[in-house]
Amino acid sequence: MTLPGHGLVLGKFYPPHAGHHHLVRAAQARCERLTVLVCAATVETIPLEDRVAWMREAHPGVRVVGAVDDVHMDVNDPEIWDAHMAVFEAAVPERVDAVFTSETYGDELARRFGAAHVPVDPGRTRHPVSGTAVRADTAAHWGHLEAPVRAGLALRVVALGAESTGTTTITEALAEHYRTRGGAWADTRRVEEYGRTFSEQKLAALQAENPAATWTDVAFASEEFPLIAERQRALEESAARQGGPVLFCDTDAFATAIWHERYMGAPNPAVEALATGHDLYLLTGHDGVPFEDDGLRDGEHLRPWMTGRFEEELRRTGRRFLRLEGPHADRLAAAVTAVDELIAEAWHFADPLPEHR
Repeated sequence: MTLPGHGLVLGKFYPPHAGHHHLVRAAQARCERLTVLVCAATVETIPLEDRVAWMREAHPGVRVVGAVDDVHMDVNDPEIWDAHMAVFEAAVPERVDAVFTSETYGDELARRFGAAHVPVDPGRTRHPVSGTAVRADTAAHWGHLEAPVRAGLALRVVALGAESTGTTTITEALAEHYRTRGGAWADTRRVEEYGRTFSEQKLAALQAENPAATWTDVAFASEEFPLIAERQRALEESAARQGGPVLFCDTDAFATAIWHERYMGAPNPAVEALATGHDLYLLTGHDGVPFEDDGLRDGEHLRPWMTGRFEEELRRTGRRFLRLEGPHADRLAAAVTAVDELIAEAWHFADPLPEHR
């Protein structure tokens, strides 16, 4: 059997889900080369460039292109079809030999391209999911989303604070709390603080040369902090691709920028450039929290300054944050309330342009 030379899959992919990926993979297996055309309307919430990037990551052997299509759909209106085809053919000017769809309008779309129509699971039995369903309840359909889409849609909650104020404790407790909700939440992940791992390695290397060395003998260099921030971001991205709808992070690049000030006495623009904003910050206060020297801490006297500096920068940069005070139970209850409020506000997608069939 001779395979079609150039196949085409097109759609909104708003957002991409398992049904879309099945369609693309089935098409890729049945033609020599495949183009995926992502069409987005300007009224839609997820940017076109994000959808294109997600599809490219999920399908590295496929050419993925994007186009803005602000024409509503009416399968019974030839002029509307003409307007859509102008968009499609501008984005994909090459000859198309086969159009792969799961849609009832697939025959007409293929006819207008002068191509064969190859239906793929038109009954949607293989993956009973739709973009409408995902937009309506993203968390409930989290299992239908692949890694890059999960990373793009996951809510990211960061705990930050001065030394020995409980950032590790609160992120561990939050991750466990949401895992107990089951379903997609059972995959809730927590990202550890890479700066601590880096510090442990520096101390171990120093003690290998001088067994009597302690934390006070460790010296940092300014150029190490961008490396710490980049590694922190990489760990976060990896966890977001594998985890549930919310990701809890024990510090981030924004916090690393403040730690650079603490150790080096001045800002580092290279670290600040990595400090993209996250959805919610939990600032762990130091009042009433005993200072525990675990061998990698020496800044008890700096805790008030650190707490104040974190809050100052959170406010200056307009980040959403909550300051946690009091005993652990109170902190956890307040944090869960704040995260639940975030979840309630999240994943509200603008409706796509109407379709008339």
